[in-house]
Amino acid sequence: MEKQKTISEVAQQWKTDKQMYVKRSSWSAYALLLENHIMPVFGASEHIEEQDVQGFVLKKLGDGLSQKSIKDILIVLKMILKFGEKKKWLVYKPFSVQFPTQRERHHVDVLTRSHQKIVMDYVREHFTFRNLGIYICLSAGMRIGEICALTWEDVDTDNGVIHVRRTIQRIYIIEDGSRKTELLLDTPKTKNSIRDIPMSGELLKVLKPIRKIMNANFFVLTNDAKPTEPRTYRAYYKSLMQSLNIPDLKFHGLRHSFATRCIESKCDYKTVSVLLGHSNISTTLNLYVHPNIEQKKKCIDQMFKALK
Repeated sequence: MEKQKTISEVAQQWKTDKQMYVKRSSWSAYALLLENHIMPVFGASEHIEEQDVQGFVLKKLGDGLSQKSIKDILIVLKMILKFGEKKKWLVYKPFSVQFPTQRERHHVDVLTRSHQKIVMDYVREHFTFRNLGIYICLSAGMRIGEICALTWEDVDTDNGVIHVRRTIQRIYIIEDGSRKTELLLDTPKTKNSIRDIPMSGELLKVLKPIRKIMNANFFVLTNDAKPTEPRTYRAYYKSLMQSLNIPDLKFHGLRHSFATRCIESKCDYKTVSVLLGHSNISTTLNLYVHPNIEQKKKCIDQMFKALK
């Protein structure tokens, strides 16, 4: 084995290697996890014991970090350790950590039907391109980065379809110890996110008359060659909801509302999953499909009816 390297030294080599194979946004996210979480604790170490990682997990939970965020950090840490072992720079001892049992079910905040109607009616009566984006999100379940990246070329009113091909996000770039941010327009992270979403009759009625006169290369939200970025659009959305006296709901709640209305309308789960661009149907089921007591009772009654 070559001379032992510290986690920090291995991580620098790993980052350089990883940069060639992953999207710029992913690489930026890895670099941020390294700088904020992994290096301050493990950077100077040449090896890591399982008890060290378990203590790290409990400390991060105590700091208020979510289990998902901590698991993302551990994925990066394992990739670095395995990379170091492959290069014979350190000894990697596989570790297994425990998380406290989560007893609370994840709650998804959505607009009520009445509040959704208020928002959609308002947009139809007060047309602006920024308002149109909110209407599209409620009608198609798009993410904020996807709606900010949508151009008129993606709006196919002849076939009644919206083509989701890109997303936009502001990423952190860490170079030589300094931080800066960069607005990145790129393809979505997963292939499932690249999708075609049929327009509802109402949405088509709004879009068809104006699509013909729009520059295909302009962004929908700005009707200009320059896009708006998610944090700017999020701020606009928040002020609009406040002006309509709608209870505080994150922008992502529009996507949740679309999905919930689909499930309530008895759409099959696989179709909803594809419309949302989820990587697998289990994501959709875990988020949105929580049968109530009446549905459970009906299921059991049907089962016994079939037995007879």
